[in-house]
Amino acid sequence: MQIIENTQFKAEIDEKGAQLTHLYRQDTGYDYIWNNGIWPKHAPVLFPAIGRSNDDSYLYHDKQYDMPQHGFVSDYDFEVTDKQPDQVTLQFKATPETKQIYPFDFVLAVTFSLQATGLHLNFVVTNEGAQAMSFALGSHPAFNVPIANDGSFSDYQLAVEPKVTKLTQFDIVKKPYPFRSGTTSAVPNYQDGVIHLDYDMFAKGLIILENPGLTALTLSSPKSPHSIQVSLEDFRYVCLWTKEGADAPFLCIEPFEGLPDVYGDPVAIMTKDGNNVLAANKTKQFDYDITLA
Repeated sequence: MQIIENTQFKAEIDEKGAQLTHLYRQDTGYDYIWNNGIWPKHAPVLFPAIGRSNDDSYLYHDKQYDMPQHGFVSDYDFEVTDKQPDQVTLQFKATPETKQIYPFDFVLAVTFSLQATGLHLNFVVTNEGAQAMSFALGSHPAFNVPIANDGSFSDYQLAVEPKVTKLTQFDIVKKPYPFRSGTTSAVPNYQDGVIHLDYDMFAKGLIILENPGLTALTLSSPKSPHSIQVSLEDFRYVCLWTKEGADAPFLCIEPFEGLPDVYGDPVAIMTKDGNNVLAANKTKQFDYDITLA
């Protein structure tokens, strides 16, 4: 376990999957990150897929390859390549084993940097191969809601920046796992720039916001002085999730660069909806901030 801290915050990151497991306030000891057996994860990194692929597979040069839900890097140990008191970088490179299911020479580096206002996350994807590669990348942090035990889940809301007249989501169909249906609809409980949370809105699980150009979501409640803001400038989509049917006291706010499949047959990875295509020997970077009050 890697520990970084500054005067305001302390974070713990598991080398397995480069997963953030705790994010504490130094003054109160409160942990913003979910830790409970109702859902045994905390903030997994999703790569090189997001969500389910049809038949848990995809096509590349007419060959079918297996692909687990959310990809596979969460199952592997990352190497620590840089460590400072308030910052750590972890890296994972393609192996002969991973190339059996994802035949690309990639490097994924994740840097966690504590700031005075919270945590900055930086993801760098490098294509070390001689051909273009296609990938999705996501971050899946689960935050305790209510924050610091102030109020209840349904007392909280998400402010959308910039405020838009209409907020839309990709419709989800369960088969039994969630896939996109290929249509969109209005986000429930959205009014005047704010999503008002309740458990009923998560009956189908995922809510993936379709609106391009969103820059941030801010979680807050009139019953709490605390808030959590997740910036989104480098990510085209954001997913909201809590464990359906469990009334679980957490909410995932997930920056996404990629999408689950529309339900049907396996798709070609190089033209998969939402994926990034990275040319040979090129690098792409994604950043976001978790701002805490």
